[in-house]
Amino acid sequence: MSETNNSQPRLAGGIFIALGLLFGAIGGIAFNQPSAGMMIGFATGVVIALVVWLFDRKRA
Repeated sequence: MSETNNSQPRLAGGIFIALGLLFGAIGGIAFNQPSAGMMIGFATGVVIALVVWLFDRKRA
Protein backbone atom coordinates (compact mmCIF):
# COMPACT_ATOMS: atom_id res chain seq x y z
CA MET A 1 0.00 0.00 0.00
CA SER A 2 2.74 2.42 -0.91
CA GLU A 3 0.92 5.13 -2.78
CA THR A 4 2.85 8.17 -3.96
CA ASN A 5 1.53 11.65 -3.34
CA ASN A 6 2.18 13.56 -6.55
CA SER A 7 0.83 17.10 -6.45
CA GLN A 8 1.43 17.72 -10.17
CA PRO A 9 -1.73 17.57 -12.29
CA ARG A 10 -1.95 14.84 -14.90
CA LEU A 11 -1.84 15.73 -18.59
CA ALA A 12 -4.74 14.78 -20.84
CA GLY A 13 -4.19 13.84 -24.47
CA GLY A 14 -7.69 12.81 -25.51
CA ILE A 15 -8.37 16.19 -27.07
CA PHE A 16 -5.83 15.40 -29.77
CA ILE A 17 -7.86 12.36 -30.86
CA ALA A 18 -11.02 14.45 -31.16
CA LEU A 19 -9.24 17.28 -32.97
CA GLY A 20 -7.54 14.80 -35.28
CA LEU A 21 -10.92 13.40 -36.29
CA LEU A 22 -12.33 16.86 -36.85
CA PHE A 23 -9.42 18.27 -38.82
CA GLY A 24 -8.98 15.00 -40.69
CA ALA A 25 -12.59 15.09 -41.85
CA ILE A 26 -12.27 18.72 -42.92
CA GLY A 27 -9.05 17.99 -44.77
CA GLY A 28 -10.58 14.87 -46.30
CA ILE A 29 -13.54 16.85 -47.61
CA ALA A 30 -11.12 19.16 -49.36
CA PHE A 31 -9.72 16.13 -51.23
CA ASN A 32 -13.12 14.41 -51.66
CA GLN A 33 -12.02 11.64 -49.24
CA PRO A 34 -13.64 12.42 -45.86
CA SER A 35 -13.35 8.83 -44.56
CA ALA A 36 -9.66 8.59 -45.38
CA GLY A 37 -9.10 12.02 -43.85
CA MET A 38 -10.83 10.94 -40.65
CA MET A 39 -8.71 7.80 -40.43
CA ILE A 40 -5.49 9.74 -40.98
CA GLY A 41 -6.58 12.38 -38.45
CA PHE A 42 -7.54 9.68 -35.95
CA ALA A 43 -4.18 7.94 -36.32
CA THR A 44 -2.33 11.23 -35.93
CA GLY A 45 -4.36 12.11 -32.83
CA VAL A 46 -3.68 8.72 -31.26
CA VAL A 47 0.06 9.08 -31.85
CA ILE A 48 0.09 12.55 -30.27
CA ALA A 49 -2.04 11.33 -27.33
CA LEU A 50 0.39 8.44 -26.77
CA VAL A 51 3.34 10.83 -26.79
CA VAL A 52 1.60 13.03 -24.22
CA TRP A 53 0.82 9.97 -22.08
CA LEU A 54 4.42 8.73 -22.24
CA PHE A 55 5.74 12.20 -21.40
CA ASP A 56 3.38 12.47 -18.44
CA ARG A 57 4.24 8.98 -17.24
CA LYS A 58 7.95 9.77 -17.34
CA ARG A 59 7.36 13.07 -15.52
CA ALA A 60 5.52 11.42 -12.60
